[in-house]
Amino acid sequence: MRRRKKTLVVVVIRRLLTCAICIIALLGFLTVHIYVAPLNRLPRLHLSKYTTRQRGHISYENSITEPSSTMNLSRRETTEENEIQNQRLTSEHINNTHELSQPHFLTSPSFAKLNTTSGIPDYDKLWKHPPNRNFVPCVNPNPNYISPLESRGYLLVHTNGGLNQMRAGICDMVAIARIINATLVVPELDKRSFWQDTSKFSEVFDEDHFISTLSKDISVIKKLPKGIDGLTKVVKHFKSYSGLRYYQNEIATMWDEYKVIRAAKSDSRLVNNGLPPDIQKLRCRACYEALRFSTKIRSMGQILVDRMTSYGLYIALHLRYEKDMLAFSGCNHGLSASEGAELRKIRKNTAYWKVKDIDGKVQRLKGNCPLTPKEVGILLTALGYAPNTPIYIAAGEIYGGESRLASLGSRFTMLMSKEKLATKVELKPFMNHSTQMAALDYIVSVESDVFIPSYSGNMARAVEGHRRYLGHRKTISPDRKAIVRLIDRIGRGTEKDNRKVYERIIEIHKTRQGSPRRRKGPASGTKGLERHRSEESFYENPLPDCLCQRDPSRGS
Repeated sequence: MRRRKKTLVVVVIRRLLTCAICIIALLGFLTVHIYVAPLNRLPRLHLSKYTTRQRGHISYENSITEPSSTMNLSRRETTEENEIQNQRLTSEHINNTHELSQPHFLTSPSFAKLNTTSGIPDYDKLWKHPPNRNFVPCVNPNPNYISPLESRGYLLVHTNGGLNQMRAGICDMVAIARIINATLVVPELDKRSFWQDTSKFSEVFDEDHFISTLSKDISVIKKLPKGIDGLTKVVKHFKSYSGLRYYQNEIATMWDEYKVIRAAKSDSRLVNNGLPPDIQKLRCRACYEALRFSTKIRSMGQILVDRMTSYGLYIALHLRYEKDMLAFSGCNHGLSASEGAELRKIRKNTAYWKVKDIDGKVQRLKGNCPLTPKEVGILLTALGYAPNTPIYIAAGEIYGGESRLASLGSRFTMLMSKEKLATKVELKPFMNHSTQMAALDYIVSVESDVFIPSYSGNMARAVEGHRRYLGHRKTISPDRKAIVRLIDRIGRGTEKDNRKVYERIIEIHKTRQGSPRRRKGPASGTKGLERHRSEESFYENPLPDCLCQRDPSRGS
């Protein structure tokens, strides 16, 4: 009997121990609440359930008309402790999967980034958008605006340049078609530039939406009607930065002789300022409402935005350190002799780049060169961004590849890109189409919490203008001239890389964060074409033409 009792006690103890071990194991499993799985094994993600901005989010469909800079409140509901733990774990995840050919992705709802302004260190200083002073889009035409009159002829357009140069040119051509009373044939995208992209208009933009949205402004058709071969045609180089009088008196009178006018180029054919209000508003309607991207680009762009948003508040860094830009600008700081020679050869052999001999050192000291990855790293550190800040690199192939990015990566561990966020299968439809790849970067940049361009090129200006239109989202425009001079002094030992220098950089950029202001006019002392070129681009800052200050006392 005693033997049986002892056996029973042993059995009970064993079972209790087994249960205790199981409970401990289960608690340990629940404590580690992150599941990392290969992206190509996951079902289609619906991260927007947890992360997508509600009001600030761009659908590129209908929320363009709602320019609130307010981010989704659901992203602001965790504690500071979760915020820090989240970024630390995410940083470890990226470092561990950096070499994998197929990117991984963190999918647990409990891990999806839900931020709170009170839980983010230095939120006001680093992430908060500047006050928009109640400026909202006002692009509707005046009451006396009439539908297009009977067209006098057809306007064909051959766009030139990269994505954003073409976008601005197309919007200008819409306005020009209205001025000269032309039927606009859907523009032909540039296939002969440096990028050699074969994309058609309908592959980059939503063609039907473009036509229907502008139907009350101008007549737009997809191609010339059949049977008009006998019509008189002419190829015309419209003068750069021309105003209303030029198009009414010189171009519109050509309809007396020709029925088809082909614009040989599209970029900078219209002045930034001094046009009738309805023409300026039409340019904005064309840019921010009619010229939306194609469905496949918008869908993929939103996927990238959702995946970046899952890591938390993020910076979109337009790192314009690509071969074409360096060759065009003549900038060679930090490059090897062989790299400098390669860029000079490209510049020499590119016929439409007129300036061949450029002193890269002088260019850099004038602030005319894109910041290098190293210089950008110093800037971001000085501004106060943490090493684990999620940064989306909006760019093509960086000249020098990963080795050139190492100086930035040594300071910031979470460097992401479309190639790291998406699989090769997902990006395959866009590969070998630089315009479409640039469109993906554009979407992620406009949607970012902070946008920082390393150079004030076409994309930087376009994204800044779009973010101003959507409520003056935070856009930091680096003072390149001041930055490189400070960095050079550090390199020579006359300045120390310390808090004192960082405070000077912060002070320099306090007024360069995208606050509402009127578009800048021409530089003093300039004349003629140079005067127009020195003006701030219309699409870089649509205020005052397309933004009006709403009286808060009158409500929405």
